[in-house]
Amino acid sequence: MGRILALDIGEKRIGMAVSDPLGCFAQGVGFIPMNKEWLLKLDESLISLNVEMLLIGNPLRTNGTAGPETDKIKNIAAELKIRYPHISIVLWDERFTTSIAQQVLLEGNVSRKKRKEKVDQLAAALILQNYLDHTRGV
Repeated sequence: MGRILALDIGEKRIGMAVSDPLGCFAQGVGFIPMNKEWLLKLDESLISLNVEMLLIGNPLRTNGTAGPETDKIKNIAAELKIRYPHISIVLWDERFTTSIAQQVLLEGNVSRKKRKEKVDQLAAALILQNYLDHTRGV
């Protein structure tokens, strides 16, 4: 069974998390710098992790409505559907995941530099775990 790769797409970095082979648990696997080569790095990750689905964090507003950030993510998702026609692409609500990730890292006394490096992948892991729990009815 292929895995799910979750992406938390930001202005500077794309946090990544992957599911275990059984689809029960999410694990952060790093980030990709958001630059002109990010798609090549994503290509490598999709192959090395045996990904069958991309779960992309959808930045809805607090009230659940779409904003300009949502449109940007939808455009990226559409491009990814063309680039990876064999991979399922799903948008998933990412509200509060970055805030929760920052709070967890603060409470864990993670240094400012390490928080900057870890917050995006932790947010991606939160997005993915939420999706996995939802699909299993937890």
